[in-house]
Amino acid sequence: MMKEIFPGIFRSEKKILTKNLFPGFKSHSEELVSEEGIEYRVWDPSHSKPAAAIAKGLKNLPIKKGTKILYLGIANGNTATFFSDIIGIEGIIYGVEISERSIQDVNPIAVKRKNIIPILANAKLPEKYSWVERVDVLYQDVATSDQSEILIRNAKLFLKKNGFAIMAVKSRSIDVTKKPEEVYKKELEKLKTFFEIIEKIRLDPFEKDHLFAVMRKMK
Repeated sequence: MMKEIFPGIFRSEKKILTKNLFPGFKSHSEELVSEEGIEYRVWDPSHSKPAAAIAKGLKNLPIKKGTKILYLGIANGNTATFFSDIIGIEGIIYGVEISERSIQDVNPIAVKRKNIIPILANAKLPEKYSWVERVDVLYQDVATSDQSEILIRNAKLFLKKNGFAIMAVKSRSIDVTKKPEEVYKKELEKLKTFFEIIEKIRLDPFEKDHLFAVMRKMK
């Protein structure tokens, strides 16, 4: 029995699922499940940080039908395809990725899922994609030591007033010499200068030494 736990996100027993926006089409290797004539895609917490956060008890995920998202670090597009299911054709995802190889993986998915727009660019240089419109949600998943600075820089340019930012804080990418708790504390202090921290949740054991933070723009 499907139970909607967030807009467009469902739980069936221990599985987290989204309604497949394009029934019969598999974006990656996800499992497809049908119930009462509706096809769902299984969102694996071991391969997607938002799914891991949901599995760990996340209470706030500000993504719904029609949401406009700027996704920094879209990689091969796996997580973005689930966001695509949730926002529907009324929403859009601008997916920034520095790796040409990863963008090559996203491009054929974007041909089918027309609410994903891949952008080959460096998230540290948001002026290179200044044509992107203002968005409702800024999602950041970039492995770099200046994660927080990149998020704030992009939020100033693209995030709507009172918009939401979500970041997967990768402690080992930021400072491998410090304990994750120390890194999280330092990064959250930086983020508090620009965002209201709504929720934070550790992603272990799904993603070791990661913190998932949901925030609201204050300025």
